[in-house]
Amino acid sequence: MQNILLTIVLAPLFGAIIAGLFPVSRRVAHTVTIGGVGLSFFLSLYVFKYIVLNGHGPYNETVYTWLTSGNINIQVGFLIDSLTALMMVVVTFVSWMVHIYTVGYMRDDPGYQRFFSYISLFTFSMLMLVMSNNFMQLFFGWEAVGLVSYLLIGFWYTKESAIFANLKAFLVNRVGDFGFVLGIAGVLMYFGSLDYDHVFKLAGEGHAKDVLVQIIPGYQWSVLTLICLLLFMGAMGKSAQFPLHVWLPDSMEGPTPISALIHAATMVTAGIFMVARMSPLYEMSETALSVILVIGAITALFMGLLGLVQNDIKRVVAYSTLSQLGYMTVALGASAYATGIFHLMTHAFFKALLFLAAGSVIIAMHHDQDIRNMGGLKKYMPITYWTSLIGSLALIGFPGFAGFFSKDAIIEAAHHAYELQRPGACFAYYAVLSGVFITALYSFRMFFLVFHGKERMDEHTREHLHETPAVVTLPLIMLAIPSVLAGMLTIQPLLFGHFFDGAIFAAHAVFDPEEYHGVLSMMVHGLTQLPFWFAMAGLGTAYYLYLVNPAIPKVIAQYLKIPHQILLNKYGFDDFYQAIFAGGTRDIGKNFWKTGDVKLIDGMLVNGTAAMVAFFSSVVRHLQTGYLYHYAFAMILGLAVLLGVFVLN
Repeated sequence: MQNILLTIVLAPLFGAIIAGLFPVSRRVAHTVTIGGVGLSFFLSLYVFKYIVLNGHGPYNETVYTWLTSGNINIQVGFLIDSLTALMMVVVTFVSWMVHIYTVGYMRDDPGYQRFFSYISLFTFSMLMLVMSNNFMQLFFGWEAVGLVSYLLIGFWYTKESAIFANLKAFLVNRVGDFGFVLGIAGVLMYFGSLDYDHVFKLAGEGHAKDVLVQIIPGYQWSVLTLICLLLFMGAMGKSAQFPLHVWLPDSMEGPTPISALIHAATMVTAGIFMVARMSPLYEMSETALSVILVIGAITALFMGLLGLVQNDIKRVVAYSTLSQLGYMTVALGASAYATGIFHLMTHAFFKALLFLAAGSVIIAMHHDQDIRNMGGLKKYMPITYWTSLIGSLALIGFPGFAGFFSKDAIIEAAHHAYELQRPGACFAYYAVLSGVFITALYSFRMFFLVFHGKERMDEHTREHLHETPAVVTLPLIMLAIPSVLAGMLTIQPLLFGHFFDGAIFAAHAVFDPEEYHGVLSMMVHGLTQLPFWFAMAGLGTAYYLYLVNPAIPKVIAQYLKIPHQILLNKYGFDDFYQAIFAGGTRDIGKNFWKTGDVKLIDGMLVNGTAAMVAFFSSVVRHLQTGYLYHYAFAMILGLAVLLGVFVLN
């Protein structure tokens, strides 16, 4: 088993090294990377079957010890249970589809080999993260996906906006990672180990449960609460939760395939996975769970609203990702960790589908991304149209599609937390319920403006419009299948069964197995519930506003000028961070430079020392003139002084 797991991890790394460090052709670059990730996917399926379906798990073994310091062993090892196995299959499948799609999308790009190297390295990093059995290896994967995302967002490094975006992503994630590494340090300090199994066992026995620490004089904090909040800071950065959400929309500056990979199956899901993995710790702190609940609800509701005013096709999907990550975070805060992972899985399929479909549209539109310049693409791009419709229906939670089962489950979990009177659950429940209407409105606003209505593109673009090649449409079809089927095929074991037993710990069960009466029953029941009617209201509103009476949105924007401007300015967070943190940091640095470098170091120490030496030299040099009568005069003067002293004495 260890050799298989090593192959799963190292195959993408091998492909990345070949494509990135050797002078190989384009064909070789995409062959080794697609082959490596494809091999990882099929081996992940085998591991899933062996560990989960055949009941041979969990597997928890150390590969080697990297470092020993005192009683602390820092190791590289694998923990493969049902949670890990599911993540491995999702990550490798979505990544494999993105790799295949990239052959068509990046066909004319001069950085072709470099891009394949990066996305394969991205897959390796995410696999190291999800397969780790200790905090140090988790941190390695955590930072590795951050590094590769920096490289990929700024892939077109001659584009100034791309460089700004990757630097922004890097710096915002450093804020979250600062808390994350402090949380890991807290685990090591109070549990004496970085091994998951050992730490979770001690937590279950009540270790450090009642330990208090004083950070601010007069205020004491539970150590477990503090550790959980610090770890969640890392998740806020990686999974783009309010207020560390600002980097994710700007990540659209990278090529579309990496947008799909970042938003669907790798970097942004790392925070959700981490909190679910740490469920034995989080269940010990209701305070931490309430914070997670509220942060997720704010992200789900307010980031969804921003999608209503976006005109860049990729940015609409990006704000959708932010909102859906908020839904997953709400599930975690409601102790419905399995529900959060369930939505992570279904979302990975339909969000990758939507991003790749957006990329297909962008190719056909000659890289014009403004949905106001589109319209009527249905007749030109039938495969992209139908797959986009499937992705959109899955996103809004239409009954029968994957998103219906997972999103409704999250809303139900938030309502359950509300009934248990968990602090913040009331706000969270109404936020995710309202988010259903908003999601349907911005999703079908984009869908109708792109594929229906009046054709608004220029004549040259219209003449060359056609469906994209099979290398682009095949991944769309492959992702459309689980976007329909993934929810109905997995809801029973994941939410009502014992799939996550031993992998996820929750003090209270959210879903009672006896309440499950089959997929069809859930779909019929869903037709009578508020989420369905909210979704249909959003869809109907989008249809009326953008197809029946398209003049109304402009009237609404003028009538609600101030709220509209607030949304266009993204609540002012970007401007605030740019002015206060980025600008403030630059001002501090400039003052340090002017005061410390120019005045103190250069002015006083360097130039001041030189000036002092010059001054004393100018005085002393008068003693060495080279004229004999000056020296004779000095000797006579000195003799007179000595005689005067002698006479006085």
